Amino acid sequence: MSGRARRGHGAPGEPRRVAWLYILPGFLIYGLFLLYPLIRSVQISLYDWDGLTLGTWAGLGNYAKVFTDVSLRGAFGHALVLMVFFAVLPLVIGLVLAAAINHGKVRGLSFFRTVIFLPQVVAMVAIGVAWRHIYEPDGPLNQALQGIGLGALARAWLGDYTWSLPAVGFVGTWFEIGLVTILMLAGMSRIGRDQYEAARLDGAGPVREFFAITLPSVRGEMAVALTMTVIAALKTFDLVYIMTKGGPGNQTSVPSYEVYHRAFELGNVGTAAAIGVVLTALIFVISVGIQRLGRQD
Repeated sequence: MSGRARRGHGAPGEPRRVAWLYILPGFLIYGLFLLYPLIRSVQISLYDWDGLTLGTWAGLGNYAKVFTDVSLRGAFGHALVLMVFFAVLPLVIGLVLAAAINHGKVRGLSFFRTVIFLPQVVAMVAIGVAWRHIYEPDGPLNQALQGIGLGALARAWLGDYTWSLPAVGFVGTWFEIGLVTILMLAGMSRIGRDQYEAARLDGAGPVREFFAITLPSVRGEMAVALTMTVIAALKTFDLVYIMTKGGPGNQTSVPSYEVYHRAFELGNVGTAAAIGVVLTALIFVISVGIQRLGRQD
């Protein structure tokens, strides 16, 4: 076969310039809607600007505020606490729940998967409104506590300085459990039943099976679940805005809410942009770390 014929029947995307033409539309959209706004945010973060008048050069001053301002440090600390509720607790509960379902061969599994995944298809704004009603001083939660004789535990959950952040975090746990459970079930469905049968012949019980077979087999799914839930925890805005608006005081303020608060309510657009850039970098570092751990043997 001649060289011209071989070139005419080469692999798709050859020559290389043709391959670049294939990905160019997607890259243009990616650059327009993600890279350009990110670059502009970095640029704005270097200025003191109220969003209306001419900005003045601030250098790294806005970034210094992110690390020295007590309220901003507290907001990032609250985000780390929410990571426990949005990521760690759902992962633990989802793993145990998925293992129990997979081990017990529950009937109506497809229906159960649909029900447990339902919170994921509900708008977070609607979820925030519903849970805000549940947490009201005369809401269903306090009424239930009083009905079972635990009225001493009733409180204004979203107005309590101690319990407001855990109350918001619990909503995140409830919301993310379904996603994590479905991911874990998908991973466990790939495990051959012969592995469990061999383990039982060796005298392994359910707990040993879980740690020796199930857990190592779903490591990839765990990394995916952790990545998604950690990002959800760090970028939480709508839930905090609807339920508490960062209150009481600053007890439930998080970085994404501070971006909105400082840019649109206080007019400190430069500081808000710096918070957004730091938050983006934090999400990137944590996501890369999780993926690296997930790929390790």
